[in-house]
Amino acid sequence: MGSWGTLGPALLSLAGVALGAGGSIFGQYIVSRATTRQLEVQESAAHRAELKNAVLKFLGIASQVEKATLTRPVSDGTTDDAVLDRLVDDLWLAQAEIDLAARSEPLRGSAFRYAFSLVQAVRGEIADSSALRGPQAQFMDAAYDDMWPGQRRATGDSAAPR
Repeated sequence: MGSWGTLGPALLSLAGVALGAGGSIFGQYIVSRATTRQLEVQESAAHRAELKNAVLKFLGIASQVEKATLTRPVSDGTTDDAVLDRLVDDLWLAQAEIDLAARSEPLRGSAFRYAFSLVQAVRGEIADSSALRGPQAQFMDAAYDDMWPGQRRATGDSAAPR
């Protein structure tokens, strides 16, 4: 009985130390997971913001190219051609910016196809703006998928969300 009197407190102290160490390690694991998740969320938000800026810049230039192309008079005006050439250069630079910022190949490809369609319109190979809507819609869908992977895009219905 005397041995339990000396051995018991030592074993209980050892068990307390083991439980404390285990709890401390488990706590650090939980904190590490939470920190990792916060970092992933911050990186995702930063990517979305960067890509959103690139997409908006690209769409702004694409709109200018489309407007300048489809409203230009048939003439040999070098001033209009110089402005359009500058816009096309800006369009390709904006497309390259998306190419660098995108996480997915579908977005890179659809940005290129949309830009190429616009250049075809500049060259006079496309005369109707409706031919640009398909590549534009594919680009917008790919941009949405890249910014919010795994989420469905709203279809534009006016019904209230559930």
